[in-house]
Amino acid sequence: MKNKLAQKIEEDALLREVVEDVKNEQFQQWWNKYGIFVIIGVALVLTITISFESIKNWQIKKHQEISDAYSIALSLQNQGRLDESLEIYKALAEKSSGIYADISKLQIASIYSEQDKFDDAMVIIEKLAKDGDFPQIRNIATLKLAAYKLDKNAPADEISELLKPLISEDINSPMAHELMAMLYVREHNRAKALAEYEKIQYSLNAPDSMKARAQDMIGILGE
Repeated sequence: MKNKLAQKIEEDALLREVVEDVKNEQFQQWWNKYGIFVIIGVALVLTITISFESIKNWQIKKHQEISDAYSIALSLQNQGRLDESLEIYKALAEKSSGIYADISKLQIASIYSEQDKFDDAMVIIEKLAKDGDFPQIRNIATLKLAAYKLDKNAPADEISELLKPLISEDINSPMAHELMAMLYVREHNRAKALAEYEKIQYSLNAPDSMKARAQDMIGILGE
């Protein structure tokens, strides 16, 4: 009985050893056939991961450099060093993309206006109002264009057509209403001007300074 049991254990052990050998042999054959692809796959995953991190870090660094350059240009502009700031803004507008490029173009137009280069400023503003990549930048450019045309006594229909799409926009409507009010004042339409100033007075988005101007104009026009 014991001999049979010992023989059984030996047979089971031998069987397990054979099975393991077969498995190892099969694995070796599999590895010889497919191992190189596993190595390539792992290397590819690591490369993609490293590349992604490198690209991500590069993008962060580039964004920071653009942000720093814009801050420097803005500081120079505030100091009255317009030519120096203009050079940086132009570089950002030409070499960068996204929001900083469009904002830089707005700043270039503002500097041109300060330098009495109104035609050059309006070329930029009109292009931004039409083709700007960001809706808010397009809207700001449209407001600037309407203000410029108002100052240059452009036809009333032309100005109102520019402003109409912005009247319903929560963010831009107070400024659009104020420009419309100024247009009606220019056209000697007191009733419509008052109506526009009253809209500003009751607007939830109009800044206090604008509401104060509207209140003053309501007092003047109501006399």
